[in-house]
Amino acid sequence: MVTRTGTTGLIRIPARLYRIGDIVRSTPFSRQTIHNYTIMGLIREAEWTQGGHRLYDESVFERLSRIMELKKDKSLFEIRRILSKEKGAVRPKRQGASNN
Repeated sequence: MVTRTGTTGLIRIPARLYRIGDIVRSTPFSRQTIHNYTIMGLIREAEWTQGGHRLYDESVFERLSRIMELKKDKSLFEIRRILSKEKGAVRPKRQGASNN
């Protein structure tokens, strides 16, 4: 969530969330690739819908750009290792998973 200060106080602007279809329309990646990258831990969903669909925040576009750059000369295994060192990519929790 973005917070901005104005003359009337703080305004909280909710972060935009994207479905897989939104990402597919805005990037060269297929729906299956987005799904695979999520399962592999290369990208993470920010939330889930009540219907069980993944929602991604705006940072996914930066992450996918980085993956495209690395794919030029690295394997997905190497990319996962590099990204985990850069930003701590971890396998996402499944919907309904407990925090314990």
